[in-house]
Amino acid sequence: MSNGPVIHGSTKQQRYESLVATLYQDVYRYAFWLCKNKPMAEDLVQETFLRAWRSLDSLQNDKAVKAWLFTILRRENARQYERYRPELVDIEGQSVAESGENEPDARMDRELLHNAINRLDSDYREPLLLQVIGGFSGKEIAEILNLNNNTVMTRLFRARSILKQEFELDADELED
Repeated sequence: MSNGPVIHGSTKQQRYESLVATLYQDVYRYAFWLCKNKPMAEDLVQETFLRAWRSLDSLQNDKAVKAWLFTILRRENARQYERYRPELVDIEGQSVAESGENEPDARMDRELLHNAINRLDSDYREPLLLQVIGGFSGKEIAEILNLNNNTVMTRLFRARSILKQEFELDADELED
């Protein structure tokens, strides 16, 4: 792994605290993107850091810590997904409040992009999210997903092509 954050500290506790302080936001952002639910993302991050604490002594290269945490998070998300059974809620009579935090067009564009990315096959979605949200290089993504670097680069290209094509079709439909 190249140019990852370096975790400082002479004791396990100091090393762990440095790891959390340095990478918490990145890990949370990725967790939230995966599950789209704040409480669940917080649980995933908590479990990720708990597992990291337990295995911290096995981390040999501190520069690889971000990829290591993302791998733990992906595995924990898969475990959560296997166990998760959403509650069904009767939406009759429910209202949704506008947050007003963004302009409607920007919110809609972000939601359209988010939905389009979620429709991608996981073979394309995972590398794209690791690159866009995690900031990982193709080589790092290949190591995280245990794939060949050329495979990752092809999947990233195809993911972007699919998204581009989808949004060009939407724009063409609007012009008609």
